[in-house]
Amino acid sequence: MTFHNEALDPAALPRWERVALTPVSRRLAPCHALSIMGRWALVAGLVWLFPAPAEELVRWKPAAAGGVLLLGLLLAGLGWVEARRRGYALREHDLIYRRGLLVQRSRVLPVARLQHVETLSNPLERGFGLVRLVCFTAGGRGADLVLEGLPAERAEAVKQHLLARVSGTSAPREDGDDAA
Repeated sequence: MTFHNEALDPAALPRWERVALTPVSRRLAPCHALSIMGRWALVAGLVWLFPAPAEELVRWKPAAAGGVLLLGLLLAGLGWVEARRRGYALREHDLIYRRGLLVQRSRVLPVARLQHVETLSNPLERGFGLVRLVCFTAGGRGADLVLEGLPAERAEAVKQHLLARVSGTSAPREDGDDAA
């Protein structure tokens, strides 16, 4: 048996960065912003209710709670913009997901490594009609890719396609685009 390991020309390799990504649902932006704002409102409430050991600190509690709420609003606005920039691509051999505002993260998940796919949604996501698609690979300790912001019907179609690819069968093809 002869071993072959030919050198590849890096300039001739396909570039996953050039793949046109499908935006996630526009409903993810308000859902994500509301989730962020809810967490910061909870922190502001704790600041307001936390007992102050000195009278001087008691006078600053409203300003501190207001500052925390203002920070929450700012972060919710950034979360809104970040959620609008997310995108994914489902290709023959992989699934690509890009997210991030200042630091962009792109995950490329080879379908050949895929073991399990599930859909999840919390009450807020269900209120917006959104689902998270969670993908697990062989040898992974947890979820390897979490695709957020898919409408429920699209998430189920992508899930069925991925599961069919894993099992070696062909998935039913849907032609409708649902980038609501």
